[in-house]
Amino acid sequence: MIVALDLPATRGRLLPGAPLAPQSWFRVGGAAELLFRPADPEDLAHLLESWPSELPLTVLGAASNVIIRDGGVPGLVVRLARGFAEVVVEADGVIAGAAVLDVTLAEYAAAAGLAGLEFMSGIPGTVGGAVAMNAGAYGGDVSHVLDWVEIVTGDGDLVRLPAKALHLAYRHTHLPARSVVVGARFRAQPGDAGAIAERMAQIRISREATQPIRSRTGGSTFQNPPDMKAWELIDAAGCRGMTLGGAQVSEKHCNFLLNLGEATAADLESLGEEVRRRVRETSGVTLEWEIKRIGKPQVTP
Repeated sequence: MIVALDLPATRGRLLPGAPLAPQSWFRVGGAAELLFRPADPEDLAHLLESWPSELPLTVLGAASNVIIRDGGVPGLVVRLARGFAEVVVEADGVIAGAAVLDVTLAEYAAAAGLAGLEFMSGIPGTVGGAVAMNAGAYGGDVSHVLDWVEIVTGDGDLVRLPAKALHLAYRHTHLPARSVVVGARFRAQPGDAGAIAERMAQIRISREATQPIRSRTGGSTFQNPPDMKAWELIDAAGCRGMTLGGAQVSEKHCNFLLNLGEATAADLESLGEEVRRRVRETSGVTLEWEIKRIGKPQVTP
């Protein structure tokens, strides 16, 4: 039992049985067996050094692109917050803590007249999550602007890795097992402040016009297959607006799932699997989940 573990004292908060649904954009899911909000990278390293390697370790960012299953998340759930929110603007780039929102990173760069990070304003989530999945939007992705990443390893070491060591690919970053991203540096270049602001305004308008950003959603559900758009395959399969329990395929953008108010994680995941089945049946294409699904299903008596 985790409660019986002899863990070291921390400066952050260790919370057994902490509800996770309120922290998820979908507002679904069970509790964390043990939730840790470290004070800073050193505090995180101190605990991970003592965390048994055979026990589960899960990292949550903004929980904007994740389905937390109804049975909760076993083991340790790490949630980075205030101690990982520093932003340092340099002449040719920005260094940001893992808890910094992607849009905040883009705004800092824009305020400094640095171009190349505008696309980050269209990604819901945090820097840590963006690095961990090589997030992208509006013609850009992390792989094209990342200089280096700092991680805390599962052994409790603080390590800086160059971007080339991560083998970045479409929606994938090869990070060491059981490591936690704590910060990163992004390249940028001096640009025209007006053009930067205009580009970010265009991204904001486009998101509001085409995505259900004011709903309980989780961002893009499925990865785009090579030379295809997931939403087009979903639409052609007749899935736009389809419902299951309290979950719905968005009518506004059918690569988004919605919690209409009473959905469970099982509703959302089952609806996603039905979409995958119908797309495979109509097009022969197997969609791959982009949304991360973590934890265990609810066990019914």
